[in-house]
Amino acid sequence: MNEYTNAIEVKDLTKKYDGFLLDSISFNVPEGSIMGFIGQNGAGKTTTIRLLLNLIRKDNGSIKMFGLDNIENEKEIKSQISAVFDELPFHEILNANQLSVILGGIFDGWNKNTFFNYLDRFALPRKKRFGEFSKGMKMKLQIASALSHGARLLIMDEATTGLDPVVRNEILDIFLEYLQDENNSILLSSHITTDIEKIADCVTFIEKGRILLSGNKDETIENHGVIKCTKAQYKDIDPDDYISARISDFGAEVMVSNKKKIAEKYSGLTIDNTSLEEIMLFYVRRERKEWK
Repeated sequence: MNEYTNAIEVKDLTKKYDGFLLDSISFNVPEGSIMGFIGQNGAGKTTTIRLLLNLIRKDNGSIKMFGLDNIENEKEIKSQISAVFDELPFHEILNANQLSVILGGIFDGWNKNTFFNYLDRFALPRKKRFGEFSKGMKMKLQIASALSHGARLLIMDEATTGLDPVVRNEILDIFLEYLQDENNSILLSSHITTDIEKIADCVTFIEKGRILLSGNKDETIENHGVIKCTKAQYKDIDPDDYISARISDFGAEVMVSNKKKIAEKYSGLTIDNTSLEEIMLFYVRRERKEWK
């Protein structure tokens, strides 16, 4: 039995750049789950991931993986994790046969049979140089590599961006297979909310270096809703009761975060179900409160 319950624990994590602040963020990735890490480009997702991997130094806060400090126990942690980025980290003159030899010398747990099985499954050639691979092939190659040394945690930074829907679904199915082992966990950073909605157990939403939401994905979607009403009805809704409102010539769409409570308070109004994409859209505009 593990002593920890979270694959990742981030607490009060801070990093300041010129013009950007990752502002004391906190979230957990429960072991055995897929956490969708969502936000616009530039929201702080990649900075957070680089801090998790100790590629850049934090200014403040703590990061634990498998209950271990990510700096003090960096070598032990990195032997058990895999990271996948939106750009291929392997030299383009290499081929898959050569890569297997290289990674076999880096990871004690490297399994070339697993690697070549994934190559066959993804229909990836073994002797073709990576420079000749398409974007989808490069992503599949990274994922095949990530899944071939017994990693217990996958960290994905925009891993499905720019891929066609067929390839994206294939990769998402691989992730779900990986999660069949309940010791395994995934942090999946993406701005493609439909992917997150399809496979994630939990969701963390970051915007301008701050965490706006973090928790169970289904509960987050269930608790939120959109009131569609006339402008006159909209004027009667207390601004404290909604995130933001989209105003048009025909009326208003109003995002609320506590559907049940709002339904009791405004019994005459209908509250429609919503999606992660819509939630993100209304939260991003929360400071303006009203928008078109």
